[in-house]
Amino acid sequence: MADTATAPLITNHKAKPAKAPSVDDTIEAYMGTTGTVQLLKAVLLAFAWAFDAQQVFISVFTDAEPNWHCTGSDGTCSDAAASPCALPAGAWAWDRPPVTSVVSEWSLKCAGPILVSLPASSFFAGCLAGGFLLTTLADSLLGRRKMLLASIVSMSVASALTALSPNVWAYSALRFVSGFARSMVGTCTMVLSTEVVGKKWRETVCVAGFFCFTLGFLSLPALAYTFRDASWRNMYLWTSVSSLCYSILIYFLIQESPRWLLVRGRKQDAIEALQQIASLNGNSMTSSFSMLHACTMQEDAAGSSGGDSVFATLHSMWQRPWALRRLAAIMTVSFGVGTVYYGMPLNVGNLGSNLYLSVMYNALAELPSSILSCLLMGTINRRSSVMGLTTVAGLCSLACIVIPQGAARMAAELVSFSATCTMLTVILMYSIELFPTSTTSRWSVRNSAVGLVRQALVLGGVAAPVLVALGRDKSFLSFSVFGLAIGCLGMFAAFLPETRGKSMSDTMDEEEQKEAAVANCAVHHRDSSSSDLV
Repeated sequence: MADTATAPLITNHKAKPAKAPSVDDTIEAYMGTTGTVQLLKAVLLAFAWAFDAQQVFISVFTDAEPNWHCTGSDGTCSDAAASPCALPAGAWAWDRPPVTSVVSEWSLKCAGPILVSLPASSFFAGCLAGGFLLTTLADSLLGRRKMLLASIVSMSVASALTALSPNVWAYSALRFVSGFARSMVGTCTMVLSTEVVGKKWRETVCVAGFFCFTLGFLSLPALAYTFRDASWRNMYLWTSVSSLCYSILIYFLIQESPRWLLVRGRKQDAIEALQQIASLNGNSMTSSFSMLHACTMQEDAAGSSGGDSVFATLHSMWQRPWALRRLAAIMTVSFGVGTVYYGMPLNVGNLGSNLYLSVMYNALAELPSSILSCLLMGTINRRSSVMGLTTVAGLCSLACIVIPQGAARMAAELVSFSATCTMLTVILMYSIELFPTSTTSRWSVRNSAVGLVRQALVLGGVAAPVLVALGRDKSFLSFSVFGLAIGCLGMFAAFLPETRGKSMSDTMDEEEQKEAAVANCAVHHRDSSSSDLV
């Protein structure tokens, strides 16, 4: 009777199997609350953005077109002339020593916009090539930490060799190598820094990275002013030495992402990384790691067809229309952002104001942008933020066409650039949230997706130097293209799903189920609305 009394009244249904804990929940449980020391290590890691910024914008000064003046009094030269190219060789001279810029040292002033913009375009082309060829190595073979170290060291060596360039062709080739090497610095830094802290601090660490990028950008006008009458080669030497010293700190102080280790099946290494993080957070890990062993990634039959290629993640995304649609939309938006983000600082020389102050103002414009992006990500939907910012940036860039040279034009340029900087931060965080960690038990997709989004940004940077060179005589060309690019292409954000406040998926299958649930809900809502109308 006792057994009968305690038996369940309903015995014809099957109990649902317990769902395995997600990677996020498992790692969060073992790491504990992110402590001050671990947070400082994440900020130190984010400081890699500073050296990345130096290499991206260093050509603003090294490739600048110096001012010139007339030297003769025979009437053949006039300081009001638009260009000295039609003047006799001895009728004019540079205001400063020719070695202060590659344009004056190698006589590129009259060589045409293509050759003048070749070094900067080569750098961004190298970023583009490196992004496509190296984007999956951080997910598969090397991991986040090793890929970051290899990128920083290679970038530093290439920068040092650039200082030895004998002509513009060697200079452009080495800039291509430098761009190729730095292509993964920002991506690995952002992904790794957000994966070694708890969920609560991810957005903060992400914004801290962009703040460090601003510091690196801001250091350039100070460094350039220090060497204003010296050779441009000093800029490359000093930036390479500082980044090499930083790579030594990263080697000894930063551990690999436990999330990546767990996804790759290296559970023992993941346990050791979690123990190190937990100790810094004041959390003693005395458990049996049962949750960690239960957190297994199921093999995806569709994704396993990609074999052992490092491009298996891209192959898996290609097989899923929703993933391909998201990637295409976010990359289109990123291309428009990249055109303005990389083009505006290069174009400050065409504003007719002091070059050092103009670059400093643009660098300082990124500081409120970092704060604004943090506020937007915490209070406003990602999609609405992107579409609003792209409208502001586009209109202000177009306004620079009709505003004459002066403070008003500089203000419009700064507002456009500041809105673009804010949108860049939101877009990169958006891209992290749009894609899951892995496609299979072997391959990750988030780092690859973020890398491709960054390459779309860089693709806009490839064209930007040519537009800037053309705009030296006709500024409306550069500003009009900048405004139309970011204003029109930014509207593609309307095709992206909203991600703010939603948990990130561990696998493509899990994300696909969410996508299907949203689609079914939309169909049900549409059918209900139709019934109400009838």
